[in-house]
Amino acid sequence: MNMQHSHFDQELDARVTRLGLRLAAGLTEHNEHLGPDITARLQFAREQALIKAKAARAAQPALAASTNSVPMGASLALHGGADHSTRWFKLFSLMPLLALVLGLFLIQHSQWYQQIQAAAEVDTALLSKPLPPTAYSDPGFNEFLSEEHE
Repeated sequence: MNMQHSHFDQELDARVTRLGLRLAAGLTEHNEHLGPDITARLQFAREQALIKAKAARAAQPALAASTNSVPMGASLALHGGADHSTRWFKLFSLMPLLALVLGLFLIQHSQWYQQIQAAAEVDTALLSKPLPPTAYSDPGFNEFLSEEHE
């Protein structure tokens, strides 16, 4: 994991360096057309940028030394230190997915049970009332009764 971060950092540094070189080349190319007041302001801005860059480089080793104790790639709340087991960490990271699947299954089962209860109530209401004699001769009613017993 640390290897990926260092590769990303190196690639980012290379891109920033290339961008800086392109900007410097473009500014140098158009430097001949600038007036003396703009040249003086650019010189002052360059000196200020160099001062800030030196200060940033001086502060960088102190910052790197203070962050070496924190491992990369894990949050402090979930990371148990050097002795934590990767297997347990992966298992606990799957818990939200397991809870989601279990919740969806329970919702589906509950809706299925409610549909069966509603159908049973309708069947009970139909069969508990006295039927006219013509209902028994209806082919749809006979089909309903034969499906009921299966």
